[in-house]
Formats: sequence, C-alpha cells, structure tokens
Amino acid sequence: MLPIVLLACWSGASFAELPVRIEDYVRRALASNPGPAAAEQRYMAARAMIPRAASLPDPMLQATYMVEEVQTRTGPQETLLSLNQKIPWFGTLGRREDAAAADAEALRFAYRYRQIDLIRQTSMAFYEYAWLEDAIRLTDENAGLLQKLEPVVEEKVRTGADLNALLRLKVEIGSALDRLQSLRQQKLTQNARLVELLALPPDTRLPPPLLDPPESLRVADEAMGEAVIEENPELQMLRRSVTGAEARRRLAGLERYPDLQVGANYILIGEPDTAVKPPDAGQDAWGITVGISIPLWFGRNRAAVAEAIAREEATGFDYRSRRNALLSDLAAARNALADAVRRLNVYGNDLLGLADQAVANSRSAYEGGKAGILDVIDSERTRLDLQLQYRRAVIDAMRQRVIIETLSGRGPGLEEP
Repeated sequence: MLPIVLLACWSGASFAELPVRIEDYVRRALASNPGPAAAEQRYMAARAMIPRAASLPDPMLQATYMVEEVQTRTGPQETLLSLNQKIPWFGTLGRREDAAAADAEALRFAYRYRQIDLIRQTSMAFYEYAWLEDAIRLTDENAGLLQKLEPVVEEKVRTGADLNALLRLKVEIGSALDRLQSLRQQKLTQNARLVELLALPPDTRLPPPLLDPPESLRVADEAMGEAVIEENPELQMLRRSVTGAEARRRLAGLERYPDLQVGANYILIGEPDTAVKPPDAGQDAWGITVGISIPLWFGRNRAAVAEAIAREEATGFDYRSRRNALLSDLAAARNALADAVRRLNVYGNDLLGLADQAVANSRSAYEGGKAGILDVIDSERTRLDLQLQYRRAVIDAMRQRVIIETLSGRGPGLEEP
C-alpha cells in the first residue's frame, strides 16, 4: 500500500464524508454526476415513445352546421357529424414500433456508455491524483534529506573546503523545492477535476487517496478482444442503431402503399316544411365511408427509400469503424500494461535497492572526504527519479487495467446492467 500523508485542512465536507478509495470515487461519481442521469432520462423518454409509435393516429370527429340547409324529401339537413379513423398500411405500425424499440435500446446502451466513460474519467483522475500525492511526498523527503546535509557542507566550508560545494547544494535544494511547489499546484488542479466529476462543492479539498495496488497486474488475455466486441456499450449502442436503421428502411418501403381511412357520418334532419309529410319525415340519416390515400408522388417515395438505405449503410460503417478503433485501443492498452509491469519488475526488484545503497555509500564517502558533493547530489537525484518512475509504473499499470475493463463494459463499482 502506498503511504498516505494527512492534509491539515479542507473545505466543504469532512474527510469522513469524502471518498478515499477508487470504488468510493466511482460510486460517488455515478450517484452524483448529472451526465449519466441525463442519459438515463433520455432512455426513459425513448421507452415512453414505443407505445406511441405502435398506436393508430387519433380519430377525427368533425361537425358541420348547415348555414343554408339542404332540403331533402324527409326534411332539411341541419348538422353533419363525421368520425374518421386513418389506418396506415399493413405492417407500418409494426415497423414504427421496431424502430422506436431499437432507438430506446440504443439510448439504454448510451446511458451505459456514459456510466463507463464517467468511470474511466474518474479513475484516470483518481490515479493521477494518487501519483501527485506520492510524488509530493517523495520530493519533499528528497528536499528534506538535502537540507539536512546542508549543515554538514557548511561545516566543511568553514574548515576550508571549496565553497562551490555549498553553492551546488543550495541550487539543488532550490530546484527540489521548486519541483515540490509545482507538484502541489498540479495537485490542486487535479483536485478541482475530481471535485467536478464527483459533483462536490468547488472549494472541497479531497483527502489523500488510499491506493491498494492489485495483487496481480497481469497482461490482459487475448479473449478480452471478444469481450470488447460483445460487451462494449458503445458498440452495443451502434448495433441497436443499425437495427433501428433497418426498421426505418423497411418503413420507408411501405410509403409506396396507400393508407386506409374508415369513418361514419351522421346527419341531423329537421322537420320538413310541407303540407304532406312522408312517413320517415325528420328521421336522421347515417352512413359509412371508406377511403384510401393515393401515393402518387413516386419520386418522393423513391427518395425516402434511398435516404433510408444510405442512413442504414452509414450506421453500419460507423459500427465497423468504431469496432476497429476499440480493438486498436485494447491492443494499445495491453501493450502499455505489459510495459508498466516490466518497469515495475525492473525498478522494484533491482534498481531501487541499488539506488538506496548508492545514496548511503556516497554520503558516507563524502563525510569521509572520499567523494564530492556532486556525487551525493547525483545519487540522491537518481534515487528520487527511480522512486518516481516506480510509482509512475504502478499508476500506469492501474490506469491501463481500468481502460481494459471499461473497454469491455466493466469498471470498479459498476453494477451489472
């Protein structure tokens, strides 16, 4: 476990209320960040559209008042009531429902993708924050060790040693303190990024992250490529978009067929103003109507089909292009993970121990007058560089693992769909 340095103050919330582990960060981001919530509501809206797409249009009720009454044998026509229902051609409603259902499924996976993307962003920011925390600690320790060496060098200068050694040491201390200040500024920037992802108050100061290196940082198995194709939410979203485009192409093909219309008419008849009234005088009349639309504009219908075909093909190309890009991203992440694991082995097994030994030897030799201050500075600088590279390798390995997981539709703290 990487060491943790406690901060002295914070704003907005107590440490007990703020996340410290990667799983805590992810859960907080998924619960509070408005991005996935907006995507979820779009999905819910699309689901609500499915029954609308599969339903008939509203019937039309029409009333006509006769300003100039039409006289008939049984009496004047006073009012005409009409009720009409439009019925699309057979199969049209089913195709509309298929398209709406595919759109809803695409938005469901868009919601899942927003969750995965938020997990990736939060994890990358978390691990960078952890790296900066550790880099600050190591750089501070290095500056402290150099400062402890300063009285020793000053004493040597007072006894006749070269003043340049003290000047070089002060320059090195100043450089270390400058790097330390720069790292602290970067940490503030990263803190602001995490606060935004977690939807916390802008003045919140996050506690040092608690980072548990995984027991195994093995290179991802080749089978992960299949998982990307099958489980990646972005690809699943595009597959549903292809299904929706297919349904719209079939729907466009139905436009060349007529729509039906059925209805009923009811005529209110008044009393005839005649001396002799027929037996059915004043009786209301009614009838039924049947009609069809005439798909006369063949060019428009052909254009609709051509447009639907082009959109379907474009969606298919988008899917294949994105699939290739994601498989390439997976290969790059696997290679980066392998390199990070290699660096972990090189630094952790050999170089860090040798660097510690070199620092101890150079300090002892300097105090005994057998080495110069530059030897001590170089050994301290080399050890700090190796320590930072080792921590960087740990962070890089963890970041690549998150990339591989999220490419496969998984992530820390994410519930199953």
